[in-house]
Amino acid sequence: MSSSSTQAQVVGGKATPRGKFPHIKRAGDFLFVSGTSSRRPDNTIAGASADAMGTTSLDIREQTRAVIENMRDILQSADADLSDVVEISAFLVNMNDFGGYNEVYGEFFDVDGPTRTTVAVHQLPHPHLLIEIKAVAYKPLPR
Repeated sequence: MSSSSTQAQVVGGKATPRGKFPHIKRAGDFLFVSGTSSRRPDNTIAGASADAMGTTSLDIREQTRAVIENMRDILQSADADLSDVVEISAFLVNMNDFGGYNEVYGEFFDVDGPTRTTVAVHQLPHPHLLIEIKAVAYKPLPR
């Protein structure tokens, strides 16, 4: 990202957005991270597997960890990190997954971290996705 006060970026090495939008956009001293999932660059999904019979196994803990790590990588592309995040909005397909999500979230953030809102949604863009998170970070431009 350049030092321009407003710039959008699709980050190399991350799953390509499923639409015409960036992974991250700077607006002055703020960075906005688009909704991020556990999707890998090859479009497989961390925390989702199926056996030979087609029985699906979905793991909220693994997906949450992958989402936050993906967000960290996206932030690092703008010389920021998770410690710069000031607000998080999380979207869960099933509130029964709240405990596992909350447990992993606590591995990355504490009470002095970002404000947070968590809501249930009917579905996400792939049936194997259990969670999506978007974030706002505060990382002042060098003066």
